[in-house]
Amino acid sequence: MSNPHLTIADEVQAAIAAGSAERCSGVAERVASLFIASANSLDVEQYALFADVFERLVNTIELRALADVGARIALAELSAQLAPVPQTPVAVIRRLANHDDIAVAGPVLSESPRLSTEDLIDIANTRGEQHLIAVAGRWWLQEVVTDALLVRRFPSVSRKLMKNPGARISAAGFSIILSQALGDPELAIATGIRADLPSPLRRTLLQGATEAVKARLLASAPPHLYEEIRSAIAAATADAERGMSRGRDFGGAKASVAQLKQTGKLNEAMLLDFARQRRYAETTAAIAELAKCNIELVRPLMQSLRSDGILVPCKVAGLSWSTVAAILDSRFVSGATKPEELIKLQTKYLELKQDEALRLLNLWSLRATGSSH
Repeated sequence: MSNPHLTIADEVQAAIAAGSAERCSGVAERVASLFIASANSLDVEQYALFADVFERLVNTIELRALADVGARIALAELSAQLAPVPQTPVAVIRRLANHDDIAVAGPVLSESPRLSTEDLIDIANTRGEQHLIAVAGRWWLQEVVTDALLVRRFPSVSRKLMKNPGARISAAGFSIILSQALGDPELAIATGIRADLPSPLRRTLLQGATEAVKARLLASAPPHLYEEIRSAIAAATADAERGMSRGRDFGGAKASVAQLKQTGKLNEAMLLDFARQRRYAETTAAIAELAKCNIELVRPLMQSLRSDGILVPCKVAGLSWSTVAAILDSRFVSGATKPEELIKLQTKYLELKQDEALRLLNLWSLRATGSSH
């Protein structure tokens, strides 16, 4: 059986060296098909002969491919044929994987089981973006490989990995991705819905996300992650609002509002102006003055994820709904309260009696005073 194989090897080299691009492609396809059909039954000698055939085949096609588009196509087709075959000679696979033309390298990088972890790390360290994208799409990747891919910091590679459920990501890898996701909504969403993203990192990711990204993330969440992502969004929002509150100059706001009150200029119209300008500190201080309560009672109500608490001092102050709606929106750096939530809050506000609100505010004030002692 060895003589026919030797004859095939000689025929292959002669046919490709002298033939047209179409002949080149045809011969390559015939040899690959013959190998695939018999790969499971080859003995050591026959396997070695096929390895030699492929080596000569690739050499010859590569030489022709320098000036012949048809030969480059033939090499890409050969790569696609051999990529999924577990018995393909390793030397041939490595050569195809390192080819400069991604059309040739891509099928092998994406699919071949013959590439070792060391091979993949070497590709990640030395080749260009397109080669790394192909590796990132493999059905299963160890953390050591994804670390090597991510350290190159190609956003396209990070997005590919995040959409690949078979890619294992280390804590260091996720740290790189989170830094990239700050300016990449697509990456942020793909990362946020991964089941293997640790909960603390999901919360960190959401702290820097825009409202649009949070909304898209929640809409894209798989059922088993929906509640976790919703809770993470709520927690990140609360963290951001607490940070916003800590950064406010409430001392200056209190002094300004006190001056306005002393000169008779503090009224609902002034409060509405503060709220529409999203002057958070002045809005908070003005509510406290008009409701005749301590600003430290109003601050947590403004920061709370629940919006109905702030309705109480607003009702005590006798504010109109249009002013209350502006106050609700002033709690956010940008954006507005959802329309459906606003309707529910308006109903609550209109049903809330002023004397009932005053009793609640007095009760909260007593509790706050008691807890401070």
